[in-house]
Amino acid sequence: MNLLEDEMPGTPYETAATATGALFEGDTGVLPLDARRALCQLLAGPSVDAGRHGALWPVLLRYETTLRSQLCELFLELVIDREAGVAFVRQSDTGELDTPVLLRSSPMTFIDTVLLLHLRQQLVEAEAQGLRAVVEEGALVDALSVYEKNLSTDRAGFAKRVSAAIGKMKDNHVLERLRGSEDRLEVSPTLKLLFSAEDVHALTQVYRELRGAEAVVEEVLDER
Repeated sequence: MNLLEDEMPGTPYETAATATGALFEGDTGVLPLDARRALCQLLAGPSVDAGRHGALWPVLLRYETTLRSQLCELFLELVIDREAGVAFVRQSDTGELDTPVLLRSSPMTFIDTVLLLHLRQQLVEAEAQGLRAVVEEGALVDALSVYEKNLSTDRAGFAKRVSAAIGKMKDNHVLERLRGSEDRLEVSPTLKLLFSAEDVHALTQVYRELRGAEAVVEEVLDER
């Protein structure tokens, strides 16, 4: 008779895994599998969406306190909008504390910002009607054409810039291509949380003034 086998069935690791909730060899984590998946989705970005991630959303809410704690270890903050059914992470405001920045940031051009404002407006209007915010690439070029002269470029060049901005939104998961469609895209619900109402108002005012100044210049030139 092998006393070791009788007293400790299975391998030492299997016994430890059962006791600690480890999921794989060498695992020292404490979160269950679904909570880890929710954490990974938050870190991968851009968000956990109740509509797109139906299985992860209730898990995120159930383990909210623990996930917040895990993210704080990385100097990250969990942002949840329960009404909109969306959550994402952003860098914590650590004041003067020197901390590493884990989230990548992309510099935005003028047309990038204008596009983001337009997409946010589309999102707000769609949500007010209980709909998904779906846009078409061609329609985005037309919608932004009021700013074409601000970029001092021809129509083809402007369309290229808008296309590049759309590509950036796709890379950052602000826009997701709809399955089975070539040019239809869905706006991520996270976008509504990235710009506060104050941010939107300030930026919109700047761009209105820019367009207004352009109109005055055109009027003067016409009079000449």
